[in-house]
Amino acid sequence: MIQPVRGTLDYYPEEMALRTWLNSKMREVCESFGYFEYEGPMLERFELYAAKSGAELVEKQSYVFEDRGGERITLRPELTPTLARMVAARQRQLTFPLRWWSFGPFWRYEKPQKGRSREFFQWNIDLIGDDSPEADAEIATIAATFLNNVGLRSNETQILVNNRQLMQGELEALGIKSSLRLDVFSLIDRRDKLSAEDWRKRGKELGLDETQLMGVEALIENQDLWKQSPVLQRFFKAIEVSGVQDYIRFAPHIIRGLDYYTGTVFEAWDTAGEFRAVFGGGRYDDLVNAVGGDPVPAVGLAIGNVVIRLMLQAFGHLPELGSGATIYVTTFDQDHLLESLSLAAELRRVGLQVTSHLNAADKLQKQFKQADRLGARLVLVLGPDELKKGEVSVKDLRSGDQQTTERAQLSQHLKSLLNS
Repeated sequence: MIQPVRGTLDYYPEEMALRTWLNSKMREVCESFGYFEYEGPMLERFELYAAKSGAELVEKQSYVFEDRGGERITLRPELTPTLARMVAARQRQLTFPLRWWSFGPFWRYEKPQKGRSREFFQWNIDLIGDDSPEADAEIATIAATFLNNVGLRSNETQILVNNRQLMQGELEALGIKSSLRLDVFSLIDRRDKLSAEDWRKRGKELGLDETQLMGVEALIENQDLWKQSPVLQRFFKAIEVSGVQDYIRFAPHIIRGLDYYTGTVFEAWDTAGEFRAVFGGGRYDDLVNAVGGDPVPAVGLAIGNVVIRLMLQAFGHLPELGSGATIYVTTFDQDHLLESLSLAAELRRVGLQVTSHLNAADKLQKQFKQADRLGARLVLVLGPDELKKGEVSVKDLRSGDQQTTERAQLSQHLKSLLNS
């Protein structure tokens, strides 16, 4: 048997139903904040990422190949550079600020493990053309609202926030050279990924002396550091009036690994520390300019579907989702098959979800069992007795009740049952 490509996922109907449900929740939240859906191509030129996303993501984790024309092409590992390119291409025609969101597949060549696959789906939510702390807060609020709407509580997951400009100022105060800033940011980002000994060893390899290293350690333990940042003060005030403050807190060790972040950054983690980051994002004011456009401020985040699913399962929040239609029309026998098909078509025309049983040789008992296994709510029987009386038998598999109703009133009766 041919196996799937390592690091990819098969979405059988039950998994697909969950992915669709999550997407509907994100759509609901984004539209409630006035965001518009968009999409970009799955393939991009290598150079779009080469100088924008950081060497590790492009050189070590991206799928890169040469097409027949000799051009280096990349399967998109993220969407933000694509978004920046799209904005730059039509910057004169667009009305700012832009509030855009998207959902689609991405690829990264990395070791598959719990919560991480090589092919994954991701939501991207961005606010472009507004440089205020309140814009940062709006993106974080959307994320918190989404987490709440899918059932994850603030004692189960937290959005951790920091600001790169604040941290840069603190590094300068420690006498750390500006040329080392990105390396030290990377060191901070790896604080929870390395042992204390390896982390200090890495810091010394970068050229930090003992005093500077101790200063960085103290810096990322200072939970009141945000009070020194006017940007974060405004950010948290906006979060408070938005009513999602239980989900969001300051965390000085959050710095984000991508090079294009310029200001406030955030990541979401489960409070037990069992999973990798649920999502990440931040402000990237220089990226549109870097891909050929005029400077424009921007902030956004990306949420992957893999970790969200694992967390919903771990915390017992997976929804009960049907994998098929809510109504199942049986076939009494071969002579009545076309009548049953006609009944199903009639119900679909009024907007109901209907599955037809097509094998007329199956006993009704077997058909009822099949309907139950498929998760149908109502089972309909249209036999000779029902046809003579102009009626249809309806059984509610949830309550066990069975009754007959006039064919002319059937659709309204079924809708009433489904809404009860």
